[in-house]
Amino acid sequence: MDESFDLELAAASLRADLADVHVLLKVLVDQLSDAVGGRLKVQRGGGRFRKSDEIKAVQITMGDDQFDAVMDGPTLRCTVGHASGGIRIRSEQLDVEPWIARLLGALKDEAAHSQSARQALENIIIGGAT
Repeated sequence: MDESFDLELAAASLRADLADVHVLLKVLVDQLSDAVGGRLKVQRGGGRFRKSDEIKAVQITMGDDQFDAVMDGPTLRCTVGHASGGIRIRSEQLDVEPWIARLLGALKDEAAHSQSARQALENIIIGGAT
């Protein structure tokens, strides 16, 4: 993959949404849903009979890594878990910005061989349609 994908620019674009972590989660879900398909799991607010647009948690699987972001009151708790042979061997809690950087790095690696991942990364960088 060429160097036209500036991860710093992509991370800056997402950091613009850090003032409201709910917006950040919505942007991630909107931008990544097509690219990662079933590897993106979203838990929404609301009860059993009433679903909300509010996102409570996001789980994204990229290769052997699992990226989790969970709302804990006004705080976004982010972790990256690594698996080997289908068994989780470690989990690391990160601040939001390093979590975003790791997620975008994994997306960039995947974009080298996936058009949908490449398009999602382009959308994040240049602000494509959500």
